[in-house]
Amino acid sequence: MIRSAITFSALTILALPVNANQFVFTGTAKSNGGTLLYQEVHRVEGHCAEGIFEPQTHSVNYRKEPGEDPFATKQMNYEDSSLRPSVDFQQPDFNESLKITYPEANRLDIEWQTPAGDVERYEVDFDNRLVVDAGFDHLVRANWGQVTRGESVEFRFLGPTRGEHYGFVLEPTRNNQLNSDVVLRIRPTSLVLRFLVDPIVLGYNKEGALTEYLGLTNIRENADANFTAHIRYEVEQYPDCELTP
Repeated sequence: MIRSAITFSALTILALPVNANQFVFTGTAKSNGGTLLYQEVHRVEGHCAEGIFEPQTHSVNYRKEPGEDPFATKQMNYEDSSLRPSVDFQQPDFNESLKITYPEANRLDIEWQTPAGDVERYEVDFDNRLVVDAGFDHLVRANWGQVTRGESVEFRFLGPTRGEHYGFVLEPTRNNQLNSDVVLRIRPTSLVLRFLVDPIVLGYNKEGALTEYLGLTNIRENADANFTAHIRYEVEQYPDCELTP
């Protein structure tokens, strides 16, 4: 991700991350009726590479009320790709956990402890079109010029609890529930999946920061279903460099 006759010490200096910094933002999730569901606090550690912020780690604390102890947590690490982080998600209220790791190139492992107490394990092969979890946010920014020109981007998205990935498209849209500079949606490309999976609608500001999310979340409402929410985000700290190319 990073770049002849230069001394070894000079190469070492060039390879080191510079301007290590943070991108910090908070999301408030509400129901369609406006009831507060939970708050999520995001902290992304990264560095600037050629003037663009590159994530390295991403932590999320989910709280039922601001200031309370987290009821769920997520840790992500972008070792190999900003589109495919490793994931360690814990939701103790439902005895649920989800871990995604990459034991070898082009293969990922999933371990999902379900609310019923079972443990499901999957091995999934993939190529560079795959997007995992919060990697969708970096997919948007990596294709910022394309989507802000009105063009679409096709990709594969991991359904971790099914042990499979599916075809999706990221495209500009309009939605009167969002008040953002750039409004996009993620929808399945399969006609069958379109009847089963509602699109996710995303809002971004002109700097490329996520401002709104409308759709199914990873937080459980009960043992059988997750919340569908409208999440509004506020940035508390931008990195020292640009979010988009």
